[in-house]
Amino acid sequence: MPASLALVLSALVPVVLVIALGWALRHAGVLAEAFWAGAERLCYVVLLPAFLAHGLGTADLGAVPLARLAVSIVGPILAVSALLAVIRPRLAISGAAFTSVFQGSIRFNNYLGLAFATALLGAPGVGLAAVANGLIVPTVNVLSVLAFAAFGTARPSLAGTLKALATNPLILGTAAGAVWQATAAPVPGVVAGALRIVGQAALPLGLLCVGAAFTPRVLGAEPRGILLACAMKFLVLPALTAAACLALGVAGAPALIAVLFAALPTATSAYILSRQLGGDAALMSAITTLQTLASVATLPLTLALVLAVTV
Repeated sequence: MPASLALVLSALVPVVLVIALGWALRHAGVLAEAFWAGAERLCYVVLLPAFLAHGLGTADLGAVPLARLAVSIVGPILAVSALLAVIRPRLAISGAAFTSVFQGSIRFNNYLGLAFATALLGAPGVGLAAVANGLIVPTVNVLSVLAFAAFGTARPSLAGTLKALATNPLILGTAAGAVWQATAAPVPGVVAGALRIVGQAALPLGLLCVGAAFTPRVLGAEPRGILLACAMKFLVLPALTAAACLALGVAGAPALIAVLFAALPTATSAYILSRQLGGDAALMSAITTLQTLASVATLPLTLALVLAVTV
């Protein structure tokens, strides 16, 4: 087995086991059903923002080509979004179904990304993952809301969209970390320590929630939409990201993180947004479930290839 694939698998297996534990705990009824909604909310509002703020604020980014990395990450997302808009009339699916395909093609699972970044790169991976989050979260949220405005059954207002972005906990956590990083703010040690402790709870609890959210029974919904979203997410977007990294000279750990976040499965938050803004929630759930399952096979191959070529 190539060393790069062995490294990726050593990072993947513990993540998969924790996800499987989350699925088992929910289906065994060990915890009250209401626990999972509260746990996911806690991760989203408190734990993950703390993780991102501390990781980005304390990261050593002096050697990271931030401008080129930003183009390598955001550019392919914009390209895939434009491609989907162009082929939309030929897809023969409803507008609501298209919003699910759109989200499934560009959104990503934060917990998996951070878990892999930490397992593969340690502390430097946390900082780079926080940078990737800061670039991707506002980009995909704006694009997704625009897709709902054009094709969903609900029409989000501009004011509502701006408010949602301004109050997004992940954006706020990343912004706090960016200010901390840029200004070298003298954050008291006890505050930094508290953020680190709170943030460390995000990954195990978040991965348990990922497992608990599995809903295999929905996989029969709109197979064409599911396959298109998977093709965009696991083939087109990672390939464009890798090509952008090569073209712009982004290599090593930054390139690995860029391709990792491009190749991640869609997050469960896409399902929530689909319900709220008039998308096809059943299709969104099916895409999320299948992509998470498929990523067990696709991520090791993608990351092993990137490690072999760029690191």
